[in-house]
Amino acid sequence: MNDIGHTLKVSKATCNGVITGTNAASETNDVITTLEMTSPADLRPGRAASEPIEFVVVNPAAPRLIRSTYVRVWEPLASGGRMDWSERDWRRELSRPGVEAWIARIGGEVAGLVELEAEPDGDVGIVVFGLVPEFIGRGFGAALLTLATKLAWERPGQRPVRRVWLQTSSGDHPHAMKNYLARGFKVVAGQQT
Repeated sequence: MNDIGHTLKVSKATCNGVITGTNAASETNDVITTLEMTSPADLRPGRAASEPIEFVVVNPAAPRLIRSTYVRVWEPLASGGRMDWSERDWRRELSRPGVEAWIARIGGEVAGLVELEAEPDGDVGIVVFGLVPEFIGRGFGAALLTLATKLAWERPGQRPVRRVWLQTSSGDHPHAMKNYLARGFKVVAGQQT
C-alpha cells in the first residue's frame, strides 16, 4: 500500500503563513507554551511562498513516510517527543479518530509535515508541524503554517471548529514562537517540564 492518500494542491497565490517545529518535547527544563486562535479571522497570513506548496494526506496504514519525515524535522532540534516511535506507533496514532497527517511537498520534494487532531468539543490541535532542514530559511515556514491553520479551520465533513491550538517547546526552532505570534496565535499557557 502507498504512504500517500489524496492530494490537496495549493497555488502560490494562496500560500501564506509561519515556521517549523511544534510538539511538546520530553527534555527536562523545557518550557512548553500553548497558543490558540479562536477565530479564523484572527489568522494573519505571512508572505507568499516562492513556490507552490502541495499537501498530501498520509495513509494511516502506511506510516513510513510520516515517520521518516518527522525524524528529519526534529533530529537537528532539541525537541521531538516521537523520535523513537516505531511504524506501529505511528500507525496507531494516525488511526485514532480525528487524527490526520499531511506531508508538505515543494517542487516534488518532501518539505515538511502537519498533523491535526480534531477533538469532540470542536478544538483542533496542530499537534505536529515542521519543515525538514533543507527547506528552513528559504521562506516556506510562514506559508506552511498559514496553510496548516486554514486546513484546521476548514476541515471538510467535520463539526464546526471552536478554536485551533498548538504547543511549542523551547527546544523547537528558534523562530517558532515569533512566527506563531505573527500569524495571530495567542499564548494561553506555559509550563516548565
